[in-house]
Parts: sequence; C-alpha cells; structure tokens
Amino acid sequence: IPADPRDVSVEELLEICDGFLLTGGAPNVHPEEYGEEPTEAHGAFDRCRDKVTLPLVRACVERGQPFLGVCRGFQEVNVAMGGTLWPEIRELPGRMNHRMPPNGTIDEKFAIRHKVAFTEGGVFEALIGAREVMTNTLHGQGIKEPGPRVVIDGEAGDGTPEAIYIKDAPGFALAVQWHPEYNAAADPVSRPLFEAFGAAAAAWSQGRRPAPLLKAV
Repeated sequence: IPADPRDVSVEELLEICDGFLLTGGAPNVHPEEYGEEPTEAHGAFDRCRDKVTLPLVRACVERGQPFLGVCRGFQEVNVAMGGTLWPEIRELPGRMNHRMPPNGTIDEKFAIRHKVAFTEGGVFEALIGAREVMTNTLHGQGIKEPGPRVVIDGEAGDGTPEAIYIKDAPGFALAVQWHPEYNAAADPVSRPLFEAFGAAAAAWSQGRRPAPLLKAV
C-alpha cells in the first residue's frame, strides 16, 4: 500500500482491503502527532505515512475492520488512539537496550533476545497459549502513555510495553512491539498471532464479524 495520502485515500483502503498489517519501519511517528516537539532523539520521520496510518487505525477501530500492528505499527496504534511515545527507551533508568545489534547477519539481528510476560487471563495469553514468551527486539522508541482505550497486555522484563489491544473494539485490534513476521511460520509465538489475524480478515471478507477474540477479557 502506498504510504502517501496523495496516492491513496483511507476510504479507498477500507473498501478494498479485508485487514491491515501495520509494518515496522525506520522513520518514526512525528511527535507533533502526540503533542510534543521534535528533538534529535526522535530520529527521522515519515509524515506521509502518518497521514495514512493514523486515521486508518481510528477508522478500523470504529468499523471493526481487522488490523495487526508491528513495531512502528505498534507505536502508530498507540498514537492514533491518543497515546504518547518515548523517543529512546534505552536512555530511561532501568531499561534495557531494545535496539537490534548494529552488526551481524539477519538471523543475528532478529534473534530471540528477551522475555515478554502477558497479563494472566488476558487476550494474548489466550491467543498464544502461554503466559510468558521469548521474542526478538529491534526498536528504539516505545509507549510512554497509553491512549485511553489502549490496554497494555504484555511487557518486557524492564517494564517496556510489548503487546496491546484496543478496549471494546468490535474487531481484531492488536499490536506487538517485536517483529513476529520473522520466521512466522515456524515460531510458536508468531504463528498463532498471524493465524488469528488471518481468520479475522477472512471473516471480514465474507461479511462476518471476526471471532470475539477481544471479549476474552
């Protein structure tokens, strides 16, 4: 999908797509989108993508159209729903460095690096079938304040939010800070996540509401 409002409109996307995977990306959400001034720590931006994805997330939540946010997509979901971001997690007291290694192979950069603990009895525990999992980590920014309807359902060991869903959303509205798309077919954490997202998109394409995943909480 072109991440540029000059090439595509949110309305067009909603009509032709059954679900949306909000991918990662090097540029960050511009801090003006959550009421802050840009600094050097905020890094590069992609204002065109902001103008597509942020209203798209809000529209999907309203309509119940499925989406899954990944890394930057995770951060976009929070900002779209009224939340804010830290520009650099590793500079916060007690936090680990969540960025990928600067050197190494793709496998080394996407290697499993830390634990994520889900809320007991929550959406992600029910979906993945485990209370704690191991994930990769390749991000600099992270959630500062969650939006009013953003539920933090999983955290890294240092307290960094890693899994969220939208409270009372009528459809599949989940996001994760790690990269589940890497080795998705074989990874026991990634596979059920994508299977659930795929099922929700298939249900939408057939004119049915997705399974009531978010009613697990």
